[in-house]
Amino acid sequence: MNGKTSAGRPRYLAARYLALCPTLLLSGCNLDVLNPKGSVGLAEKSLILAMLVVIPVIALTLLFLLFAWRYRVTNKAATYSPKWAHSTPIEIVVWLFLSLIILYLAILTWKAPRHWTRINRFSSVKPINVEVVALDWKWLFIYPDLGIASVNQLEFPVGTPVNFRITSDSVMNSFFVPQLGGQIYAMASMQTQLHLMANEAGNYAGESANFSGDGFSDMKFRAIATSGTNFDAWVKQVRASPKDLDADVYHGVAAPSEKVPVQYYFY
Repeated sequence: MNGKTSAGRPRYLAARYLALCPTLLLSGCNLDVLNPKGSVGLAEKSLILAMLVVIPVIALTLLFLLFAWRYRVTNKAATYSPKWAHSTPIEIVVWLFLSLIILYLAILTWKAPRHWTRINRFSSVKPINVEVVALDWKWLFIYPDLGIASVNQLEFPVGTPVNFRITSDSVMNSFFVPQLGGQIYAMASMQTQLHLMANEAGNYAGESANFSGDGFSDMKFRAIATSGTNFDAWVKQVRASPKDLDADVYHGVAAPSEKVPVQYYFY
């Protein structure tokens, strides 16, 4: 015998399987958002971790449910105090706890949006402008100041602010580079803005975070943060492309297609 009766064994196995449930539920999750490589991503990570305050809130909710069960009408063993109406220690604990949570969240909410403003204000590096166009089912990145464009590849120097102007030539999508921060919608006939910067060189995953049809699952791109020298070499490589992004070529690029490889254009 292993110390567990036959009657208690199903209960023991059920407890073990329940303990594994959180691990199984998280096994398919991509936790890149909790491993940021950019200043904006670091600020947003603090906001995400602030959601851990739900743990004590859930604990208090369960405690209140326990109180309700303990002092239910049918429980004759519970103390019956119909004239009880106030407890100063309970009031202090409850309101102090709630006030600290609200103050903590308020400070984080106030500081995070100003993080990019501080980066942009004190950065001595000239930002790079990139126009992002969501297509079916690919991403077109246009560098208006450099006269180049690329499909499904976004490249920029490390430590350089990047100003994105984002729109869609089709249905709504969502531009997202988890390790750099931000997730913002791309909508037809509208323009949204996003500002990011990579603190470390790397090849980061980018994707659409909004379902947009058959090719949605393969609507991915690579965001490559590299040195200034390598970026200049990449710009020369793209400019050497034989494809001119004129109106006719653009209509071909914008046509629905799936699993599109990286392509370069000049204009």
